[in-house]
Parts: sequence; structure tokens; C-alpha cells
Amino acid sequence: MKKILSALFGILLTNNVLANPACAVCTVAIGATLTISRKLGVCDNAVAVWLGAFLVILGYWAIKWFDKKNWHFIGRDIILMLLSFSMIGALYIKHLVYSPCYWILDAFLFWAIIGGIVYIISQKIYEYMKRHNNNHAHFPFEKVVLALVMLFITSLLVSKFAF
Repeated sequence: MKKILSALFGILLTNNVLANPACAVCTVAIGATLTISRKLGVCDNAVAVWLGAFLVILGYWAIKWFDKKNWHFIGRDIILMLLSFSMIGALYIKHLVYSPCYWILDAFLFWAIIGGIVYIISQKIYEYMKRHNNNHAHFPFEKVVLALVMLFITSLLVSKFAF
């Protein structure tokens, strides 16, 4: 399982989708949903799914900003995404106790990584659907709706079946 997850995450990180920024509406939607769910007392693992997607979006924006500044170096996209994910420690260091459940990963970090992967997959599905519709979305904000629906379903499954 560890090898499969590592290979999947590696493939997703090295693909060209990382060069495309997420839209501002999607960033605000995921950020607002994360805050609301945390205040409502939703399961921490479900919150982690949304946080993982949010941190991937921040990584997208960092890559876009580096492109704007014309700052290029070897491994830049992967380094920026890893730095984005390292912000989990800054966000929740006082709120969570480290308890490794999945290999050496804490459950919160594990589900955050899954949330990031789900978000990246949703963007790949959107690009596939758009490409097969003459490069047009099927409806306005399809990219946002697809990401939110996939993350919502994932968070429901995590909160029901998390072990």
C-alpha cells in the first residue's frame, strides 16, 4: 500500500497540471469550507481532507507567482508544493497531538495528503472533460463544482469509515 501511495503521489506531482493555477473562487470556497467545518466540530480527518486541498491550491498559487517573477530552478514545483504542505505544522501544531497511525504519518497528515491528491485528480478530470467538449466547460464554474463535490464525498467517506 505504501509503494502504491508513494507512486501515485509522485506521478501526480510530476505532471504538468501543477503549472496551472487554481481559480480564486475555488481557493475561497475550500478555505471557507475548512473554517466552517472546523468551527462546527466536524471530524478532524474530514477537516484534513479539505486542508490538504487548500494547501495544494496555495502551492498552485506559489508556482504561478514564481512564474510571474520568472524565478526558475531545478525542482521548483515540487519544492513549492512540499513547502505548502509543511504549513500543516504551523496551522495545527497547538490543536493536535502527533499519533502515527499510517506508517509514520499522523492520521491528520495522511488525510491531508489524500485531500490534496483528490483535488489534483478533480482538476485532471475537469481537464479531460473540457478537452472532450471542444475545450469548453459544460456549465459555469464546472471546475469548482467538480472539486467541491469530490472533496465533499471524500470527507463524508472519511468521517464515516475512518479507522
